Amino acid sequence: MLGMVPAGYLAKRVATETSWLANDQVEDIYALSNCISDDFADYTEFWKHNGFWLFNSPAVLRDLAEEAGLDLTGTKLFYYEVFEQEYHETGHWQPVLPEDSLHTDVQIPSAKQLEGFDIVTFYQSPVPECSCLSCNHMAEIVPVNRHCLLQTFEEAYTLLSADVFKDCEPGPNRIFAVYSLIEQ
Repeated sequence: MLGMVPAGYLAKRVATETSWLANDQVEDIYALSNCISDDFADYTEFWKHNGFWLFNSPAVLRDLAEEAGLDLTGTKLFYYEVFEQEYHETGHWQPVLPEDSLHTDVQIPSAKQLEGFDIVTFYQSPVPECSCLSCNHMAEIVPVNRHCLLQTFEEAYTLLSADVFKDCEPGPNRIFAVYSLIEQ
């Protein structure tokens, strides 16, 4: 049975200015992509990320920030899971695997809150590129929640399979579950 795979963590500067998007329900952008809600830094140059180009744990991310003098002030830490298949423009699904040259051993958080599902393009590299919902304004066409995410996995899978996102950025497209961490 196909399912979601732990992909990792990332600290983001969540964009709260959403007036450019014709959707009054959207309050902020929890997208994985770096297009609107910025990553905490250009972290890939340090090679501390895993095979999904995220971090295996919050501790690895925080250690990198401290070592490199990267400021985490004003960021929100997210945990991500990725659907184990990606959708290609030719209308078929193929397996998604982490880049095997990078160590991937994601620590699953003890407490997390599902915020929704993002559709993210991976055309030129293994790094997450654009979110179809925010970057391509698809949130003006398909129903999204207040974080500019789809509410269910089933919605994401169905919309991708029906080629609703075919005129967005070139694919393949991956489905990510976006979680907030719950402090204990």
